Amino acid sequence: MNKLLQLLESDARLTNKELAVMLGKSEKEITDEIKLLEETGVIKGYKAIVDKEKADYETVSALIEIKVQPKYGRGFDDIAGRIADLEEVESIYLMSGGFDLMVMVSDKSFHEVAMFIANRVSPLEGVVSTATHFILKKYKELGVLFSDEIKDDRGTVSF
Repeated sequence: MNKLLQLLESDARLTNKELAVMLGKSEKEITDEIKLLEETGVIKGYKAIVDKEKADYETVSALIEIKVQPKYGRGFDDIAGRIADLEEVESIYLMSGGFDLMVMVSDKSFHEVAMFIANRVSPLEGVVSTATHFILKKYKELGVLFSDEIKDDRGTVSF
């Protein structure tokens, strides 16, 4: 993988000047390379990874397995595109195994996620079945650990 992309993936807040020093290039070369990567769609965007629990966000996240009937000549792309267009959908992936699509959603309550599936996903033409898995706790996401170290507060005991 391109070293510039590796650096940006690990910390998108690095300045072009810092990147230039790290890569032994000029700041203008880095600026031009990043602009090209953005224009060609290699870099899709920049986003902070937020620990919603620590930020007191009242959200529930779920992974939804979806079995679909692909359309002739379009495969899974048609139904995946329609599901991806739903505003609640954070991520969608074509999968191998016992189901076809995996969808990640977050909302304010278990009920809202359930209603999203019942009212917006299940009725779509081509959707055969769904199975929902609610995320109870995140330990690591996109390479970032969420859990604080467990501190042993039992103290020292000697006999």
